[in-house]
Amino acid sequence: MAIKELVVGGGCFWCTEAVFELLKGVSDVESGYANGHTLNPTYRDICTGETGHAEVVKITYDDSVITTDTLFDIFFLVHNPTTLNYQGADRGTQYRSTILYTDEETKKAALAAKERAQRDYSDPIVTVIEPLNVYYPAEDYHQDYYRQNQMQGYCMAVIPPKLAKLKEKFGKEMV
Repeated sequence: MAIKELVVGGGCFWCTEAVFELLKGVSDVESGYANGHTLNPTYRDICTGETGHAEVVKITYDDSVITTDTLFDIFFLVHNPTTLNYQGADRGTQYRSTILYTDEETKKAALAAKERAQRDYSDPIVTVIEPLNVYYPAEDYHQDYYRQNQMQGYCMAVIPPKLAKLKEKFGKEMV
């Protein structure tokens, strides 16, 4: 058993967190902010789009149960990696599609996953693959947001279609 971490951003972190929390082999998903230039940013700071940070999730997982490649395939499935700096109604650089790596093995896996995923999209994938330079956990009220706020309007409209895609493609063996 090898516990690993992966940091990705696919739009609103509430949505991304909700997907990855369902997966067998994932022990924790933490919403956060990454690769910006403002020290100790807050959600209010991030929402301006001026801090340079992306909304991301840090996924802690057991790679003997779920592989990095599978996590990347799910990442590319549940958001639109062909839209630059937005997902749905969420607009701004903080919503960019990104994979942030901490070692060469993860970088190579990310590049291969992006190439695999491109076959499923007619438009070019714009996901940025870059080193993780800085990471800050988001405020407590963002953690496990969907699990605690399923009846919130945004959650009801945006997250269920992502979960349906996940379950349709990966079924009970992963969820």
